[in-house]
Amino acid sequence: MSKPYKDFEPKWITQAPDKKSFRSIMKWGDPARYKAPKEGLYKLIKQQFNLTDDDFKEMVDTGEQIVDVHVESALTKEQIDAIVAIVGEENASLDDFERVRLAYGKTMIDIMRLRKGIVENVPDIVVYPHTTEQIEGIVKYADANGIKVYVHAGGSSVTRGTEPMISPNIMIDISKNFNKVIAFNEVNSTITVQPGISGPDLEKILNNAPENFGTTKRYTCGHFPQSFEYSCVGGWVVTRGSGQNSTYYGCAADLVLKQEYVTPIGRIVTDNAPRKATGPDINQIMMGSEGCFGILTEVTLKVFTLSKKHRKFSFMFPTWEDGMAVMREVMQGEFGHPSAFRLSDAEETDMMSHMYGIIGSPLEPLLAAKGYKQHSRCLLLGFTDGEDGYQKNVVKNIKKIARKYHGLYLTGYVTTSWEHGRFSDPYLRDTIQDYGIIIDTLECAVNWDNMPKVHDEVREVVKAWPNAICTCHISHSYPNGANLYFIFIIKTTDLDAFKKYHSSILEAIMKSGAALSHHHGIGKLFAPYLEGSIGTPSLDVLKTLKKHFDPNNTLNPGGTLALDEHPANF
Repeated sequence: MSKPYKDFEPKWITQAPDKKSFRSIMKWGDPARYKAPKEGLYKLIKQQFNLTDDDFKEMVDTGEQIVDVHVESALTKEQIDAIVAIVGEENASLDDFERVRLAYGKTMIDIMRLRKGIVENVPDIVVYPHTTEQIEGIVKYADANGIKVYVHAGGSSVTRGTEPMISPNIMIDISKNFNKVIAFNEVNSTITVQPGISGPDLEKILNNAPENFGTTKRYTCGHFPQSFEYSCVGGWVVTRGSGQNSTYYGCAADLVLKQEYVTPIGRIVTDNAPRKATGPDINQIMMGSEGCFGILTEVTLKVFTLSKKHRKFSFMFPTWEDGMAVMREVMQGEFGHPSAFRLSDAEETDMMSHMYGIIGSPLEPLLAAKGYKQHSRCLLLGFTDGEDGYQKNVVKNIKKIARKYHGLYLTGYVTTSWEHGRFSDPYLRDTIQDYGIIIDTLECAVNWDNMPKVHDEVREVVKAWPNAICTCHISHSYPNGANLYFIFIIKTTDLDAFKKYHSSILEAIMKSGAALSHHHGIGKLFAPYLEGSIGTPSLDVLKTLKKHFDPNNTLNPGGTLALDEHPANF
């Protein structure tokens, strides 16, 4: 937790929420865990939004009310009985709270609705299958009886990706029972799992491979999204997700070797050859389909030797342009890539300086005197993975390129500080929203030559909200480009106003020439902008595939990937 405040500190909600409350659904992660802003960030927010300590003495929309609602299932008794017969009575639920819990993900629109006690698009029944055969039975029955099917796993979607928009429907929760390791192959360096397995469970199994599988080495999957602690492998795959170490290990699209899907037209099983020229890659067609083409039931992933240590580095640069030039030269340098590699723009660097007490300390004038001035300087940090000699060579070359662009070496201390909080920031979002301050994010994929334009144009739209804070960083890099990850902080509790604002940012990303999403997927929230991003002919291909795999529009309908329309979203 943060150090004690020297001045006034607001009262934060630190206790676990009631297990049947809206807050228990919308809250991130561990019910008993919270994260308060450092005093520097709290003071920056007050300054930015012209607030005083008095504005932080009364909370709003905390979501602590009990979920006391009843939504009648749209399924008939005969349909419910048939569904229960497929999975077993112990693996089906009509409980009102459980149905509300699985209606939502973790996008800000979900969280704002839950804080206000707004209940909509509730599943008609929840099932927890054990086997692929049970999932086949559910899909076959639903498809024959006009029932829609949605899938829930870790629940960390920020795109309304699994929200059950159309009834009658079935919600399949794969995290409870469909989460086993199927096979480990040390010769091929692969692991095959059911998609409901969580990131931490998979990583623990791999890290302890000698004990679990009798291997000679310890392994890692190398996939660490910010949502790592509460995400599932299935979500990584079907959204084409990326982890914070993707610069070295790759994204989901690089990690997947083989998949199995249940579809209304039968099982789709790909082969696991690492490279092949057998026509368009079915693996790539199915990845990113977000449950619209089929339900992922099995996936084979690459695994890597667990690094015994990694080498950390951090630098301060005079400008954003200097930092971007360093990242591009490193990624195009052909001497190897770092694992985590992150560049903060000037506003994000300033915010971090407030949080860590640099601004106002004796270090501030020293940095300014050396040319690293507030509102201009940019922080780059990261670390390496892999064989020891490889790591040494990568860090040596990064330092060489950084010196060329006037980088001030800050050792690995800054990176260590970032590592300690890299999976816990969503807890901070919950805490400050109790006082009407929203933190949200949007990200996109960009080529190097278009990056300054995208950065400026999207920031301009974000800043159109009065007093908005807009920070940006690059956190996934490639020889040909990178992602831009925008974080915006505004003050509001107005859901409709926020929806319009969020849409304006998505439209700005689309118009700037960036790809609409780098690793969050599309879902129903981003779908209205997908055609403008990829073009009508490409969207027509996706719609044709949808009609092939799912001719009756049974799987995840209601706007996902713009494959059909729903009035709530278009």
